[in-house]
Amino acid sequence: MTRYFLYGTLRHPELFERVAGTPATAERASLAGHAVHWVAGQAYPVLIAKDGAEADGVLVDVSAEAAARLDFFEEGFGYRPETVTVETETGPREARVYLSDTRPELGALFDIEDWASRWATVMVSAAEEVMARYGKTDADAAHALWSVFCARGWARAMAAEGAPHALRTDMGRGDLPRLEIAEGGHDGFFRLRRFTVSYPQYRGGYSEAVTREAFCAFDAALVLPYDPVTDQVLLIEQFRYGPLMRGDPGPWVLEPIAGLVDAGEDPMETARREAVEEARLELSELRPMLKVYASPGYSTEYFHCFLGLADLAGRGTVYAGLDEENEDIRSHVISFDAAMGLVETGEVNAGPLAMMLLWLARERPALRTGA
Repeated sequence: MTRYFLYGTLRHPELFERVAGTPATAERASLAGHAVHWVAGQAYPVLIAKDGAEADGVLVDVSAEAAARLDFFEEGFGYRPETVTVETETGPREARVYLSDTRPELGALFDIEDWASRWATVMVSAAEEVMARYGKTDADAAHALWSVFCARGWARAMAAEGAPHALRTDMGRGDLPRLEIAEGGHDGFFRLRRFTVSYPQYRGGYSEAVTREAFCAFDAALVLPYDPVTDQVLLIEQFRYGPLMRGDPGPWVLEPIAGLVDAGEDPMETARREAVEEARLELSELRPMLKVYASPGYSTEYFHCFLGLADLAGRGTVYAGLDEENEDIRSHVISFDAAMGLVETGEVNAGPLAMMLLWLARERPALRTGA
């Protein structure tokens, strides 16, 4: 057995079990001359030497396999185990502790309860994706998409908000008599998961067990910039993989500005950030449009849609996008009527853009009156 002193996020029982592959029996302990601080701007802590301080934590004894899993998880973040002596109720004990290879910028003292209330759902989900790669790749490769894994976890956390039940049934996830998610599947920037489900039917009773696959994506923020003074909208154009793989001869698509909602980020913040990244555009105001599933029959992808009020007068073609995300984006500023003409001809063939233009058509008279 190997003994660890855990001072940070691995003190959370569900996260520990997801990483180690087994639950832990923990004993309280402390490490003198050290303190635990948030890493500035991050969702995890670091242990630092600090005179007169005392770092609280727990001791756990784990098998060789669990120890290897813990080391794999922490190594990908640049943490390495060292042996220290900690104090317990029964006296001093030796244990391994994870220390950072670098000295990051520090935030406030770390609080595990504060972390759990804000980040547990996200990190448990992300850790599941990392550990799916254990034994298949090295730690650095497994952690390469950590921000993507966290974004997927954040989508799950936001999903808990749900939506109204004014017309639809008030039956919920808790009424499912069977939901089994199979092990394995594709794990990458996107995930593909096979599952078997049975659900209650409107006429009574339950459905047969149905086995399907689900495409596990993210939440995204979409914004349609509009200038009510000039009555112009801004559309972006870029090369898209979906039309390419469908066999579309023209895989360059007109769309609204859009981007993945990073973990912990408000979708409205995402919309503002993406407007700058994809169109070099500062928005004066954001107004919520719709919150919708892109294709609920098979995908988790969810859109937070906004209207972005902006000054588009005299703005010409702009080329933008992030090189590190392989983006090559061109923006077009055209009249609202011209945009609706593209909907009618079918040149606007991305559903979200057509939907957002139609939403704008309803609100446009009031927006123009108030401009």
